[in-house]
Amino acid sequence: MESNKKFKSCKISASLLAADFSNLHKEIIEIEISKANELHFDVMDGHFVPNISMGLPILESVRPLINKPIDIHMMVSNPDNHIKVFNEAGGDIFTFHIEASKDPIKTIERIKETKMLAGVSIKPDTSYKEISGLINIVDRILVMTVEPGLGGQKFIPEMLGKIKKISEMINSNGKSIDLAVDGGIKSDTAKSVVKYGVSTLIAGTGIFQNKKGIVGGVEELISSLY
Repeated sequence: MESNKKFKSCKISASLLAADFSNLHKEIIEIEISKANELHFDVMDGHFVPNISMGLPILESVRPLINKPIDIHMMVSNPDNHIKVFNEAGGDIFTFHIEASKDPIKTIERIKETKMLAGVSIKPDTSYKEISGLINIVDRILVMTVEPGLGGQKFIPEMLGKIKKISEMINSNGKSIDLAVDGGIKSDTAKSVVKYGVSTLIAGTGIFQNKKGIVGGVEELISSLY
């Protein structure tokens, strides 16, 4: 019989990109009172990905409203340039793309010089082998299950194989590393990725645009795991 332990320990990260920015204060408060474990904060520069999204002023505005950890997902070129300022603005996790870093090991070392945890993300067309040399120093691995840069995309099921390989890599090294997924995560896809070893579900439209509201959207996602 399949154990429920991994489902019970799975964390929910609410992706702010899908929020209604005309009611941002209200929606942040709803995330704070929900069962979500953290807030996911996408930063896009219009270069590494085609779109431009949130930056420091928004992070500085929402940080006092929420006590949950904030994961800064840097979809930008030259992520090292932004480590210090996003740490000072209240980031708790700094997740950069391996494709954007000239020296991922040095990027992780610079993140660890701050109070933030270090995360590394890979795009759908990047091999899982690219992160094999980072297992001993990284805190989180984020697998993109859509092409980064645009919310509301459909989950790419072919990414399950990559998730499984990374989970096996983590387990074989005996490391306690958070394995996260981002992209198309809703009540109909959540359980499948957790079965393959995912420990953090990053969800945007499935939470912020849920018919049951934000609190209800988080609860629906949790319920879908059982």
